[in-house]
Amino acid sequence: MENYELRMFVNGQAMSGGEISQGLSKAKFIGATSTAPIYDFYSFRDEFPGLKLNRISGFSIPGELYSVTYDTLFNDLLPLEPPELELSVIQLSDGSGSMAMVVREGTQSLAGVSNISSLGGWRSYLQMKSHQKSKGTS
Repeated sequence: MENYELRMFVNGQAMSGGEISQGLSKAKFIGATSTAPIYDFYSFRDEFPGLKLNRISGFSIPGELYSVTYDTLFNDLLPLEPPELELSVIQLSDGSGSMAMVVREGTQSLAGVSNISSLGGWRSYLQMKSHQKSKGTS
């Protein structure tokens, strides 16, 4: 059986340099991109982010696009993903679709989850948090 490839959008710890980026070590980097402006973006305990569809007042969220095999997706990346997220299809800014991890229904209401949609993506959010810590604010 052939090992078909698909596109995978990542916007958090699976991005290059992230804590679970090794899950994409066998994938081919396509480039930086962003979602269509129809998503909310949540931080889960400042550990990882998640996308949630919001067609009414959503945002465009930056990330990276990879070409992955099913084997890489299911054996290397998905086992590293947190249980609050699930695999789904999202819309990118160019109108095309891609696989991505999204917020599992109801988990955005858990303690320690905050909406960071307007803060410019995961890396920008982490940089802002780091800057606040160095200044002694939270």
